[in-house]
Amino acid sequence: MGMYDVMRTSASGMSAQANRLGTVADNIANSSTTGYKRASTEFSSLILQSGVADYVPGSVQTEVRYRVSEQGALKFTTSSTDLAIKGNGFFVVSGSDGQSYLTRAGSFVKDGDGDLVNAAGYKLMGYNLASGTNAVVNGTGGLVAVNIGSFALQANASTSGQLDVNFPSNANVIAAGNLPSANASTATFTAKTSLVTYDNLGNQVTLDIYATKKGSASWEVTVFDRTAAASGGGFPYSSGPLTSTTMNFDATGHFASGSPTSLSLNIPNGAAFTLDMSQSSQLAANYTVLNSGVNGNAPSSVESVDIADDGTLYAVFTNGQRQAAYQIPLANVPSPDNLQPLAGNVYRLGSESGDMQIGLAGASGLGTVTSSALEQSTVDLASELTTMIESQRDYTANSKVFQTGADLMDVLVNLKR
Repeated sequence: MGMYDVMRTSASGMSAQANRLGTVADNIANSSTTGYKRASTEFSSLILQSGVADYVPGSVQTEVRYRVSEQGALKFTTSSTDLAIKGNGFFVVSGSDGQSYLTRAGSFVKDGDGDLVNAAGYKLMGYNLASGTNAVVNGTGGLVAVNIGSFALQANASTSGQLDVNFPSNANVIAAGNLPSANASTATFTAKTSLVTYDNLGNQVTLDIYATKKGSASWEVTVFDRTAAASGGGFPYSSGPLTSTTMNFDATGHFASGSPTSLSLNIPNGAAFTLDMSQSSQLAANYTVLNSGVNGNAPSSVESVDIADDGTLYAVFTNGQRQAAYQIPLANVPSPDNLQPLAGNVYRLGSESGDMQIGLAGASGLGTVTSSALEQSTVDLASELTTMIESQRDYTANSKVFQTGADLMDVLVNLKR
């Protein structure tokens, strides 16, 4: 064994403890960094081949590991664009170089262009639902920057609605010549309901819906555009019915087999519209509206955004309407702890991490997205301070070995004067 070997071994020990102190310093500095995953230094021995009489000291090797897969605690905020992942997965973000990266840091805000960016300036990526989800599971194809600044004044034409009623089984039967579908001044009906729909420009179009008993278990449902009603309202309308359908019921008050359960019509200056009435009944009770609703909206601006657990981003309009605009996917790799960390709290695929897989939140083993929350750093200050003290003591011990080796070299050199 040579004195130089002793000093080299102790020097490797000091270098290893210096590396350990470096990870401790980074951890403590990032104890309040959103989505930060603590680093740790692991040691392994390097043994050299020794002879029978002489021992050849080796050294110690260090490997820095990142606990990327460790879940951090959630801290709730008041911003709906603050996002956290509960479970497996990463947000896909794009840097200024156009490359895609992974991150758990979800403190997103709107920049000057309307894109959602985190504290490091990385843009959140998602699928624009106006173009369809079109997810690519093994790549980032189809992903675009999530932009909430492009939401302008919008009007959506009505395309579907729901109207469930009880048709009174005890109502009188109306003669065929007086049914509303004939649009005569003598038209008679059992009950009337009106629904507000919207055309392509967001104008309100009120539909007058007449229910008329034409047989013991048969009802005519006829729809007119209210703007075509006679002076003072009612019949005759200046234009014929938008649609008219006969609905039949069985002895239990449910729709008879083969009976229509919905109405199809075209909204004037609007879209094709379907009114679902499948939950209606004919029972011995008054005419009662059980449920009603129509999609579409008048011109309205976006008041806020709402992000669901599955990553769907909704634009919330001032009139209360919600419109799905983006789908925010999650990505994962077989070995998250082997991802390569980069500045800005993002990760890049490495040779040992495995290939990226992209999917929707809550599916295929991926976690869920929590809005108005941030994932906190996984650093435990008490543990880091304990590690720091251990490294300090170990560094000192290695320096003592080095110093002893140096002293022995002095004795050896001074044997001859």
